[in-house]
Amino acid sequence: MPHSYKSEYPAGVQVDDGIKAFFEEFYKTSDTPDAHEKYADSFTGDATLVMASKKVAGREEILQLRKGMWAAVASRQHTINKIFPFGSGSNEAMLYGTVAYTLKDERKAIVEWGARANLVKDGGSWKLHFYQVYLDSAATQNAK
Repeated sequence: MPHSYKSEYPAGVQVDDGIKAFFEEFYKTSDTPDAHEKYADSFTGDATLVMASKKVAGREEILQLRKGMWAAVASRQHTINKIFPFGSGSNEAMLYGTVAYTLKDERKAIVEWGARANLVKDGGSWKLHFYQVYLDSAATQNAK
């Protein structure tokens, strides 16, 4: 059965269908090893991305960070358990899930993560303007 990137949202909170579709596509892209440009295109040109202790801004820095995230990784599979928008119609949310890694040396790890996302409409499409991921970056180093 193929992996689903659908997530659970709080009952009674209205979420733009475009935002739901964005997150599903974003994590699918995140798990695609050669989709560096598409990943960078998920952000506004002046976006800020904070990945654990690394903070970058702008498309070129995001693109370089993205390429670095795949340097030791053979595959990754995100599961997005829940997305919590900051109220109905909000373009800001907290998320949590897990990511299963297989490293190029064949070790494996499953890491829990949380994130804060702020999306904006850019050229008619939803894009991330701010995205911060909270995770234990040592977890991949401790892979088995």
